[in-house]
Amino acid sequence: MRCTQYLCLIIIITFLSSCAKSPLGRNQLKLYSSSQLAGMGEQAFAGMKTEQKVSRQPVSNRYVKCITDAITQHVPQSVFAGVWEIVVFDSPQINAFALPGGKIGVYTGLIELTENQHQLAAVIGHEVGHVIAEHGNERMSSGALIGVGMEVTNQLLKANKIASSNMIMAGLGLGVQVGVQLPFGRTHESEADLIGLDLMAKAGFDPQQSINLWQNMAKASGDNRQPELLSTHPLPATRIENLANNMPKALQGYRLTVNKPNCKI
Repeated sequence: MRCTQYLCLIIIITFLSSCAKSPLGRNQLKLYSSSQLAGMGEQAFAGMKTEQKVSRQPVSNRYVKCITDAITQHVPQSVFAGVWEIVVFDSPQINAFALPGGKIGVYTGLIELTENQHQLAAVIGHEVGHVIAEHGNERMSSGALIGVGMEVTNQLLKANKIASSNMIMAGLGLGVQVGVQLPFGRTHESEADLIGLDLMAKAGFDPQQSINLWQNMAKASGDNRQPELLSTHPLPATRIENLANNMPKALQGYRLTVNKPNCKI
């Protein structure tokens, strides 16, 4: 009976997920409401501000705010209609993030790596792209569904007294990770790249600099990378190829932008 209930739940969830689409037209599974995600984002951001050192350098903060203000003007009101909160974290990490609920964090290590406003805009646009596409909702939802599916399989193995069920479950877990979750992560990254490319171009930042950014990222990471098959992020060469293929459209939007930011550090 328990297995039947789980299977019914999977069927219902899969049916409901067919109604959701990403900004690029891909089917999505989204089980959480926007308000739930916003609440989670606000809570997580508040925690980070207490746990990590916040930069008090006026120049860095003005620089990042100048870029993010230009980009967030082009975020649909349906995604977030309030005032975005931007925090610069004093850390050598080469990273940035955006959270549901209008939260953006940028690390000073990333500011140092990027050569100009355009390259930093490419990263911030990418991170905001995750929020626009609700990738966080999708990851949490797929994790919940995978958990249900794993439990169904486990119960069936035990009910039929199949030998070595623990080993099978362990193998299945690895198969899910490599076959579902990691490609899912790479899909999200590729989508965020293209959404971010469009955002930065509309905001008046040179989209061609996104390619220079990933070339710099590749140099910074050196050879300390997993094979693409076992990574949630595409290889820099893959990202560069995808960006180059979509560059003509981005450049068209960039040329049509009248007000181009002049953010300086």
